[in-house]
Amino acid sequence: MMSAPGRGSALLRSSQRICAQCTRSSRPRIPTTIPVRTAVTAAAATTTTTTPASRRRYATEASTAPGSTSQQPSPSSRASPPPPSPPPVASTPPASTTAATPQAADPNPRHYTIQAGIILTRAPLLTREQTPFESAFYLYQKRLNERLTAPFRPAFYFKPDTALDLDWRLKLRERHGVPAKDIGRYNPRGRMAWNDEVMAGSPVGDPDNIRDKLLADAEVRVSEDGEPIPAEDRVPVERPMPRRTEADEKADTRRLDRALDKTLYLVVKKGSGEQARWEFPSGLVTTDEALHETAARVLAESAGVNMNTWMVGRVPVAHHVVAPELDEATGALRNRGTKIFYLKGRILAGQVTLTKDNLRGVTDFQWLTKDELNGVIPRDLYPSVRGMFDLR
Repeated sequence: MMSAPGRGSALLRSSQRICAQCTRSSRPRIPTTIPVRTAVTAAAATTTTTTPASRRRYATEASTAPGSTSQQPSPSSRASPPPPSPPPVASTPPASTTAATPQAADPNPRHYTIQAGIILTRAPLLTREQTPFESAFYLYQKRLNERLTAPFRPAFYFKPDTALDLDWRLKLRERHGVPAKDIGRYNPRGRMAWNDEVMAGSPVGDPDNIRDKLLADAEVRVSEDGEPIPAEDRVPVERPMPRRTEADEKADTRRLDRALDKTLYLVVKKGSGEQARWEFPSGLVTTDEALHETAARVLAESAGVNMNTWMVGRVPVAHHVVAPELDEATGALRNRGTKIFYLKGRILAGQVTLTKDNLRGVTDFQWLTKDELNGVIPRDLYPSVRGMFDLR
């Protein structure tokens, strides 16, 4: 069954009908009289032409403006194309005598030597200490979680009348009926459950105080026979290591087990006496080396090969320039300047090993924090490298 033809409807190939659009196009067009002015000669003449009203235009056809001639204008009526305009000439501003040029900024690039260095770092091993506000906020989060979660079911974890069940009851009595071990004296099911905040600096939220309570609660109160163990006979739980190590107490800047919550940076000492200078390992870049290759070679020559290190990237993280020394009278070069590109590295294992025949002339080394570096490395070097220091 054939559907009735409509606007834009698809028809079968065997159908003798045509669509409505073709029907409209096959109808005789009604001419309309449209006055159009044409310029055939110098004298203006007015003619009347007939133009179909339903004229369709496509991108390939020239559009006829209301003031143009008929659809096919005569050759004499065609306007000659305008002559091609000459290309615009860019005006050159007069040279300024005050404009800085590369040659004026750096008259002779050969006055500098290119060096590559490495800033070797040890990442923090501990999180930083909490502020009083952070300690109070973490305690509030624990109390809020205890209030919103389901009540603790001891029967699910402890078999009745066993040593573990008796030990749990004794500890619960010591905590005044609070199941959680690190939220202080707080009842999440009582009428004062809404009061779950403490003041900043309160000993209830102090991390050291919470740590002592957790260690005391971890001690076994009941023996395997179900008998309570006296306080003097209880086996204490091993305490965690302190945040400050022996190297911190002795201020040994050569050791890596110090300032565990901060980043350490390796600096080496070159020269002796008044010529001694603390700096990051660096050396000249040869023509057959890239920056990261020179940095790795200089590190091995300065600090030895008993370290497992990782070059973080091949893009410099800092740049330091030492200006050359020129003669004031003649302008002759006395000492070449230096452009040092520093790359970042990480130490994963090992330690610096110095020998008497050190290839870089290094006599000592230190692992310092960014605050300690400010008073050790040269003053002109610190502003150039401080942008790559970590937040802690």
